[in-house]
Amino acid sequence: MAVTVFALTLMCFGLSSSLAVAQTCVDWGSFKEQVLYLGQRGPPYRLTCPLGDVQPQNAPQTELSWLKDCQPLDTQRGKAYLEFVGLSLEDQGNYTCLQQGNSTASFTVRLVVKESQCTKAPEFKPSGGLTQLREKVGSVVKLNCTVLLLWDQNDEQCDGTLQWRKDGQPVSNLTQQNTSSWSPASDQLMVSSQLVITLRELEDFGMYSCSVRNVSSDFSLEDSSSVNHTAAVTAAFVLLLLLGGAALFYSKCHLNIKLWFKNSYGEYELSDGKLYDAYVSYVNNDYDRKFVNFILKPHLESKNAYKVHLNDNDILPGSEPSAELLMNISRSRRLIVLLSHAYLEQDWCSNNFRQGLKRLLELCQQPILILLEGQSKRMRPEIKQLLSEHQHCLTILTWKHNSVTPSSVFWKELALAMPRRVVFHSESAGDPQTILQDDKDPMLTLEPDYLDCRSDTDPDGDLGVRLPAYKAMTSRAPVLPAAPVTQPRPSDGGVSDHSYGVRTDFYCLVAEDNL
Repeated sequence: MAVTVFALTLMCFGLSSSLAVAQTCVDWGSFKEQVLYLGQRGPPYRLTCPLGDVQPQNAPQTELSWLKDCQPLDTQRGKAYLEFVGLSLEDQGNYTCLQQGNSTASFTVRLVVKESQCTKAPEFKPSGGLTQLREKVGSVVKLNCTVLLLWDQNDEQCDGTLQWRKDGQPVSNLTQQNTSSWSPASDQLMVSSQLVITLRELEDFGMYSCSVRNVSSDFSLEDSSSVNHTAAVTAAFVLLLLLGGAALFYSKCHLNIKLWFKNSYGEYELSDGKLYDAYVSYVNNDYDRKFVNFILKPHLESKNAYKVHLNDNDILPGSEPSAELLMNISRSRRLIVLLSHAYLEQDWCSNNFRQGLKRLLELCQQPILILLEGQSKRMRPEIKQLLSEHQHCLTILTWKHNSVTPSSVFWKELALAMPRRVVFHSESAGDPQTILQDDKDPMLTLEPDYLDCRSDTDPDGDLGVRLPAYKAMTSRAPVLPAAPVTQPRPSDGGVSDHSYGVRTDFYCLVAEDNL
């Protein structure tokens, strides 16, 4: 207990000693308080010591020294004032100037640094921004500007005046009505100003602004009789961008778009009775044969499921085309000619290409000519001219070094020139022509399930299970007990020379008794 009392006594003694030391440099009889604000405009603030003004004339010259919170400021020794270039919160405190001579005199200034309310941005009511107004000449317009300011009555440099400007120039010849209201509780000042404008001529229109403390609220006053082309120009610009984007997209993807439309909405060419999709004519040399057999034919048959007929004979020999050649071409929907350098060296091409091209167009209305990029440059000028003249009735494709990829332009253009591709999702779908044309002829249908060639189990009576020989595809024949099938006899009148190897059960349509 004695130790605790002794410790408290020491603490009280030390606290009183420190307070006494802290107050030793402050003469409360020579003391004043000075309040300064952060960010105030004007020259640097000077804190002047008044002891130099009251010094007697005959007294010896003494030196002034400065203390801040009783701590000496050695750098300010001998100066009659302290200068503050930029005030900050760390500058506040007790500044004491000492005059030492026969007797010591002191004067203390308590410097208080506050954040000025006048440096804070004003708040416009409604929120500041651009207000657009459209009026006619001869009308009267009233512009209202209301702003809420944080206000300090002790700050002499606090600005609360609203200023009107037109196109950056002060307005002086217009009527202004200013009002203000002070709220001491919240240190706020509400200032309102109304500018009355009489629009006598076009020069009265323009940009008006209400500003205070370097912040403004703008009013755009426009003539309503003048045509505003901003919306039209913006719409035209947006439309131009859309058209440009559409043109760019079409230039990059027009082949894909055409292929999609053809494969989705194009017409099938399966009811024309033709056997092949393309008849390919080429010269039987090493280069052309490899191109046709290893590049062209596999792509058409494997990737697009086309049926291709190849012929390495002269499509137009010196004499008239053979009947077999004409028949094979007539059975094909397209005629593809590999117009290589060797192909052009044939007799019918080298002697009279014009006559040969004319006869070629007689065989097919829109033949497809494939040119090889390296060899087409050596083509004779008259041949190039003839191809250019008949370009409207020819499909000319050029095989380039980058045409190997399946997505190249060459294959897309060739797919556009070929018939619409038929895609089936089942391998047992049957003949495409029969299914698409809804042909129910049993001679054209593979493995039908609507024919029953077995004999009746009870030919003398009707048991209700006898089935017709030819039924609709929508109903399946019930499974009947197995019965021996009578082998049909060949007809006495001779058998047709057509091959019916695909179907072996159509003879059961003729009963043995009818022979």
